[in-house]
Amino acid sequence: MATVSLTNPQPDIARPMAVSFRFLLGLYAIVPLSLVLVWLDSAGFDHALREALPTSPSHFLLFQVLFGTPHIIASNLLLASHTEYLATYKNKLIGMTGFIVLFFGVGSLFIPYRVLYLISACWTVYHVLKQQHGVAKAVCRLPNRLFYLQLWLSVSAGIFTYIGIFMHNSLEPEQAARVLQVAVLLTAALCISTLVCQRYVSNRLGWYFLWANTLLVVASCYVYSQQYYFLAILMPRLVHDITAYSFYVTHDVNRHGIRPENALFRVAASCRIPAAVVLPLLSFMLTYLLQAYGDDLVNLLLQTLFATQVYKAVTLGLIGYLALMHYYTEAFVWTAGSPLRRYIRFSGV
Repeated sequence: MATVSLTNPQPDIARPMAVSFRFLLGLYAIVPLSLVLVWLDSAGFDHALREALPTSPSHFLLFQVLFGTPHIIASNLLLASHTEYLATYKNKLIGMTGFIVLFFGVGSLFIPYRVLYLISACWTVYHVLKQQHGVAKAVCRLPNRLFYLQLWLSVSAGIFTYIGIFMHNSLEPEQAARVLQVAVLLTAALCISTLVCQRYVSNRLGWYFLWANTLLVVASCYVYSQQYYFLAILMPRLVHDITAYSFYVTHDVNRHGIRPENALFRVAASCRIPAAVVLPLLSFMLTYLLQAYGDDLVNLLLQTLFATQVYKAVTLGLIGYLALMHYYTEAFVWTAGSPLRRYIRFSGV
């Protein structure tokens, strides 16, 4: 998600719902809660929780259904269900689709899997942290050079933390130790940078946001170092996903809450389903169906029709494509002047 602007173009459009900065800040409460959980488990329960949690969030279907994939599907649904949005971004969507097919599809025949994985990992971390820093910039009002210093230190530390979590089973002990060491050094540099940057923040809410983003990275790195891999990913994922949904829901309520403007919301209104829950409900339902049954259904059809199968056609192919499109489109669809941004306003500053 691009850097948030507080300006509200086209003030004639009614916007009864607002994205609350104080609500978004409250999401960071997951950070101290997770740290307390780790310390209690370490001190009083002999790491029983750590042993019970999956070593990777991807091993836990419920995590996949609740976090990550739903907001990706919601983002794509939001664009695809509005013909004017598709018309506005048609060339960009077609161009990015071609790039994904060529680079990640055809390219997978020549580029090693680990290289493609690392590229995807870096893009994922950048996307997650760019959203949080973009939202915070509207409140912190940091100069550009300091904003990008904070962003790139956070992303760099986050990338090594992400690699350490998701590749810990494939890394040699020396490699794992080196990855952790680099993550710690970059996280320390981020803390020093935040101490410098806080002098340029003139309001208390901005100060809170500045440190909230820093502590999110610090806590993830620390929890990762203690081998609570699941919690290390849960913290940024929860903050990121709910932040994204706050934009999607605000858009839908302000555009469709009074008079539904497309078929999806007209059907929902006829079923007495509030506009606020349409996209979350549909995205969670589709996520479950795709994760639980998508691959088996596709392979059943392929086996019946062509006597062949495709490895993870849905959970890797389709969802991977939607994720990459989400990372790409979120960089510009919420910027000031975009057709989606017309339905967003903010409160709590």
